[in-house]
Amino acid sequence: MKTIKELVNKLDYTCICGEVDREITQVIYDSRKIVEGCLFICIKGANFNGHDYAAEACEKKAACIVVCEDVNVPVDCNTTIIRVEDTRYAMAFISAEWFGNPAEKLNVIGITGTKGKTTTTYLVKSILEQAGKKVGLIGTIETIIGDKHIPANNTTPESYILQETFAKMAEAGLDSVVMEVSSQGLMLHRTQGFVFDIGIFTNLEPDHIGPNEHESFEDYMHCKGLLFKQCKVGIVNCDDKHYAEVIRNHTCKMLTYGLDNEADYKAENMQLVREKGHIGVAFDVTGKIAMQVEIPTPGRFSVYNALTAIAICDQFGVEEGAVKAALMQASVKGRIELVKVSNDFTLMIDYAHNAMALESLLGTLKEYEPNRLVSVFGCGGNRSKLRRYEMGEVSGKLADFTIITSDNPRFEEPEEIMNDIETGMKKTDGTYIKIADRKEAIRYAILNGQPGDIIVLAGKGHEDYQEIKGVKYPMDERVLIREIMEEEHLSV
Repeated sequence: MKTIKELVNKLDYTCICGEVDREITQVIYDSRKIVEGCLFICIKGANFNGHDYAAEACEKKAACIVVCEDVNVPVDCNTTIIRVEDTRYAMAFISAEWFGNPAEKLNVIGITGTKGKTTTTYLVKSILEQAGKKVGLIGTIETIIGDKHIPANNTTPESYILQETFAKMAEAGLDSVVMEVSSQGLMLHRTQGFVFDIGIFTNLEPDHIGPNEHESFEDYMHCKGLLFKQCKVGIVNCDDKHYAEVIRNHTCKMLTYGLDNEADYKAENMQLVREKGHIGVAFDVTGKIAMQVEIPTPGRFSVYNALTAIAICDQFGVEEGAVKAALMQASVKGRIELVKVSNDFTLMIDYAHNAMALESLLGTLKEYEPNRLVSVFGCGGNRSKLRRYEMGEVSGKLADFTIITSDNPRFEEPEEIMNDIETGMKKTDGTYIKIADRKEAIRYAILNGQPGDIIVLAGKGHEDYQEIKGVKYPMDERVLIREIMEEEHLSV
């Protein structure tokens, strides 16, 4: 156990009443979990205010309450009350102290930006593991600690959960962690209480602007930049037009990567690679290191992701051979994930589930000049009809053939959703077929694949379920593909 004084030792605070030498049994920020002897942190959220439960905390004999505004407590309250400027900020430091500052036992790599965070975290994890490091991951899809895969609730967890996760990683013998750092996480001080060894900036586009998020693009950009005031080394995409503003007033050593501008790590002589059902990109890296690289994923954005991983690994002294091998093997579930079914055509799975993402994906794949670009997708039920029209229109314009199928129909009929997609398709000259059963749609795509085709299964990505009438049924497209290959007696 630790005392109140030990937990708040790195904070500016005022002790309103009580003693700071009291021992604490637990650190709590959820009013429903208040117990005797705990330290309760009053957090303000969009729809709640922990300060409203200060009296309850006293009644339940909490040892300490941490507040940032006035609270009403019983006159005979025997609870120590600590006041700070911002309880979320305070929680990060209190949590770090409670768990013994576990980040100090790890190499912590934080990646922020609008796009590319998820893919890059997995790439970096894969490469560092190739080099012999034991690496944890915290991201949008999951948290990985050794062999444990824990589904994620937030891209960047609350500070208490984050510190608890760091502690578990250190206890499991890991030496490094790579994590996605959201603008929300930075804005809400979830990543305070420690210093990142490396901070990464990928790119910036207007996103997450609105109620309960960021009030403006400027605020969004400012929050992204906070990472470079709490890391030792910053590695940033200098091709992004906003990068100079993002790193304004940074306090760390700064390195750059890019394709178009001079950079510490630059990709040159890009060549599209396509052979035996695989597609990718080959390029030269120049600047601080010189090496030839090939990656098994398409597009400029894949090159940016790879450069990020290369720059990080250079900081850790990873050998060139390990970097090359890892880049060829690394993949992210549901993010341009190639699934080998034939030497004649290419099949991939991607999470693209809106018109913008689908347009970007199909546009990238058209650069490979396939015999046919085949798009297989559906849309979610109880969601905007506009998304369905737009995705239908995008696929009709860019794909040579579209197979309209079911996604997560939820409480709608799949046929009605497919009809909405068809409405968008009919604005184009694109050819299509409708097959409601997703497995049968995939089977049709595989059995009718032609030499030189690129087939995209879009929308599900890493998801391993299909939601129908409020029930989530197991459905993993990788499993479906495997079953189809066995049922049709197909082999590669």
